[in-house]
Amino acid sequence: MVRRKNGRDVHGILLLNKPAGISSNTALQRAKHLFQANKAGHTGSLDNLASGLLPICFGEATKLSRFLLEADKRYQAECTLGVTTTTGDAQGEVLQTRSIAQLNNQKIDEVTQSFIGTIQQIPPMYSALKHQGKALYKWARQGKTIPRQARSIMIYDLVVKRWIDQHLVIEVHCSKGTYVRTLAEDIGEALGCGAHISALHRLSVGDYRDMVDFNTLEQSAQPEWEHLDQLLLPMHTLLSHWPTIILTEELAHYLRQGQAVQVAHAPTQGWVKLVVTAKHSMTQWNQFLGIGQVLEDGRIAPRRLINL
Repeated sequence: MVRRKNGRDVHGILLLNKPAGISSNTALQRAKHLFQANKAGHTGSLDNLASGLLPICFGEATKLSRFLLEADKRYQAECTLGVTTTTGDAQGEVLQTRSIAQLNNQKIDEVTQSFIGTIQQIPPMYSALKHQGKALYKWARQGKTIPRQARSIMIYDLVVKRWIDQHLVIEVHCSKGTYVRTLAEDIGEALGCGAHISALHRLSVGDYRDMVDFNTLEQSAQPEWEHLDQLLLPMHTLLSHWPTIILTEELAHYLRQGQAVQVAHAPTQGWVKLVVTAKHSMTQWNQFLGIGQVLEDGRIAPRRLINL
């Protein structure tokens, strides 16, 4: 029995401004419903507490989502100083309250700047990382603590935006795998008072910054799909800094058959963006084909091809 699709074949990337108070999956399902899309997936969850950029890949763009997961990110975080919680954010129960009387601008600047660079971070128990097939946050809710290994992350930049009483607002540019909740906790401990995240907003993922909120999506959804689909970015924008290989239709044919091809003046290693020069009548244009990888013998092998 063949299951029929009820939605549309939509392809592209939506830069959604997820509101605080809902899960990333709830935001994904709501966007998918608005587009009536057959297939969609988000890249990199945001906590319920957090708002901001949640890239959603529709259709064939889901084949490329892993490369957004690996991108660096920027956040603006409000840290409440002097209070630690069970979850590292405002949704947890208060563990300890300490004085912030010893703090001053110089100490805050010195401590925050000390976190720039490669640092070791222990993932929090309230995270989606898995132990024995079960997410850590599920173990935490059962009152259990699972030993976690510290891992290296990179803090490219950390700027103090403002400090008023207990509220310290910072902007962080970090590598993949960074837990801003844990960063806030570690900064709080280094300051000698503890801290937790009281608000978090993701500003960017890789080169993606501009966002669309649900209000704009809902207004664009009526009366036709055209205005809504115009809010999607082309798939190739996800790979804007990758080397581009321009292929003839003949070479593209072999790649679609799963065969590696030799291309003149290609890079000697790494991933590449594949573009085929298509022709129809008197018109010629470049069409995104997918991604490839340079083999040891210099040929280009297909890795993720787009099927439109």
